[in-house]
Amino acid sequence: MFIQTEATPNPATLKFLPGRTVLADGTLDFRSRDDASASPLAERLFNVDGVAAVFFGNDFITVTKAGGEWVHLKPAILGAIMEHFMSGAPVVANQAALPVDDGEEFFDEKDAGIVDTIKDLLETRVRPAVANDGGDITFVGYRDGTVYLSMKGACSGCPSSTATLQHGIQNLFRHFLPDVQAVEAV
Repeated sequence: MFIQTEATPNPATLKFLPGRTVLADGTLDFRSRDDASASPLAERLFNVDGVAAVFFGNDFITVTKAGGEWVHLKPAILGAIMEHFMSGAPVVANQAALPVDDGEEFFDEKDAGIVDTIKDLLETRVRPAVANDGGDITFVGYRDGTVYLSMKGACSGCPSSTATLQHGIQNLFRHFLPDVQAVEAV
């Protein structure tokens, strides 16, 4: 098994590409060892000293380090991923124990058309680009001209995420939706 790695814009996060499907649908964000009980793979990764967060996408895994150097962490992480996939264990073993994302969105019904366009732009233009960087971004809400988004994976805590929000996503939304005045991460 050959696992490729890619740097992300977040220096504390590295993207691992195992060459197979990690999650068939959606994404999963494990922000702590306690969140990982539903996933044998996430548990295995949190057993590597220095791992602070784990994120699963369709065909990638991003790992965020708490400290240390990638030169020391990377071999142990590669070994954990390889062992997991070679064992045949599922990526998620207990759906009921997955971290809960309440999915509560907020917006005024009169803004439903704007929100539909925001979600369409996120799905078609933003999320694919963010996934290339080892993360995900989801709609949380819209109020008084401000779009609220949740950053996950490599994007969470990334030094360049503010620039991405302010210059990339905000400009995209403003181009298509003049009512959008700002974009904020929650």
